[in-house]
Amino acid sequence: MTTKIELEKMRFYAYHGVMPQETKVGNDFVVDLILTAPLEQAVKSDELDDTINYAAVYAVVKEQMDIPSKLIEHVAGRILYALKERFPQLAAVELKLSKLNPPFGGDVHSASIILGETFS
Repeated sequence: MTTKIELEKMRFYAYHGVMPQETKVGNDFVVDLILTAPLEQAVKSDELDDTINYAAVYAVVKEQMDIPSKLIEHVAGRILYALKERFPQLAAVELKLSKLNPPFGGDVHSASIILGETFS
């Protein structure tokens, strides 16, 4: 049985960017996650200890989003590996990090990075 947890459109205000104004003013960011883990026991047991706590996942993402970085690629990588460290049962993570209204002079809804990692 393949078990996936999806957390969609987690929204954060953060200070990531290369331009000086981005680190002073900040911007809105959205994180989407798909976590793959062997959670068959939770399907049977109905016990929180047998799954991955969504609130704990959110806390890991927020902690990493609170650390300013120049590149969203760097932030996404930190989130991915922090999740794996906190939840060693993860078999795979797919993460999309989007900066809304990126400040480069065009009408663009968002700029995103998508990372995926399978753990052995």
